[in-house]
Amino acid sequence: MAASVEVRAKAEGDSWSADVWVHDPRGRSRHRVRVSQEELLRYGPGRSVDELIRASFEFLLQREPPSSILAEFDLSTIERYFPEFRASV
Repeated sequence: MAASVEVRAKAEGDSWSADVWVHDPRGRSRHRVRVSQEELLRYGPGRSVDELIRASFEFLLQREPPSSILAEFDLSTIERYFPEFRASV
């Protein structure tokens, strides 16, 4: 069974905050992700915030279980842990 990722993003000025729920055979988790306008342009040009966040979680889930993903973070934090993130999403 593949992971199910549910994203609910809302605009907050010129950035977004999203609640993300992940369900997969390894477990379930909830996360809060902040995405700035700069991060959207850097990591997801031409994508919606929801699409970018979903792709980002698919990237993370290929590398770690849901329980290892930070509970709250800025999207650019992923690149600090996984330098290949920018080229992969």
